[in-house]
Amino acid sequence: MWSIESQHDPFLPLVIAAGRTSTMRLGTNVAIAFARNPMTMAQTAHDLQRLSAGRFVLGLGTQVRAHIERRFAMPWSRPVARMREFVRALLTIWDSWETGGPLHFEGEFYRHTLMTPNFDPGPTGYGRPPVYLAAVGPQMVSLAAELADGLLCHPLTTSAFLSSVALPALETARSESRGDRAFTVAISILAATGRDDAAIESAVRNVRRKIAFYAATPAYRPLLEVHGLGDLQPELNEMAKQGKWDDMSARIDDTTLELFALIGPPEAIGRTIRQRFGGLADRVTIYELDELGRLKLDYRHLTEPQPFRELLAGLSGG
Repeated sequence: MWSIESQHDPFLPLVIAAGRTSTMRLGTNVAIAFARNPMTMAQTAHDLQRLSAGRFVLGLGTQVRAHIERRFAMPWSRPVARMREFVRALLTIWDSWETGGPLHFEGEFYRHTLMTPNFDPGPTGYGRPPVYLAAVGPQMVSLAAELADGLLCHPLTTSAFLSSVALPALETARSESRGDRAFTVAISILAATGRDDAAIESAVRNVRRKIAFYAATPAYRPLLEVHGLGDLQPELNEMAKQGKWDDMSARIDDTTLELFALIGPPEAIGRTIRQRFGGLADRVTIYELDELGRLKLDYRHLTEPQPFRELLAGLSGG
């Protein structure tokens, strides 16, 4: 179960989930790295790894420059280099806590050289949590292969983008680094589904808005360009600056909708996932479920799991 950093803190729901579950893997997809520093991130992840008895996955993303500087009031520069150093600092801090050795990390962006017994939480008892990186461009994908334990693909990622851009960059980087270690490719999928036609149509409207929102971001233009839709990005970006959110949604025609989202009843969604992404990804997240259970802090949807069982039946082939 993934928790996203959007309207809520990404870690707090996982504290609840860790106490309510015993075997489910729990993680962030994603927590914004550059909104924090490596020490604060290391401490929160360390606590969740211990609390969940080793079931936590730390999924990190950079966000984009406008949000880091204007929403979080944090510095932005050279995101790939900064993320490389952020992850290395994380690993160094965790190693210090696991082994009891001295803390010494000095880089261009981060410096951690002080750890006294009073602030050392000690080992988790389960090892460090795995780190997954969200990536779109080849450089960040390569960084994930170099340092991380998994790749988190953007919800606009298509099988064509995976095959032609992301996976080739991943394989090249893995062959040049520690390519024999375990590595997970996890993809998030936009889905418009529901119990009946009215529910599906409502979900379609929500997914159109989500596609338009993401497609307006310059950093995600490469995902559009693979399908000849690169010119749509600046158009949507200009509309976003003017606050024309409804007009943006209208620019996502049915062809574009079906390219970036899966539409249909739960069992059909499962089958289509297998058709599109079989052999390309290790894990799948249904990013937009609308009335089937958009994850809120009360977790009430867990008491009505039948639609999820239908979706999973399609995903597993029966």
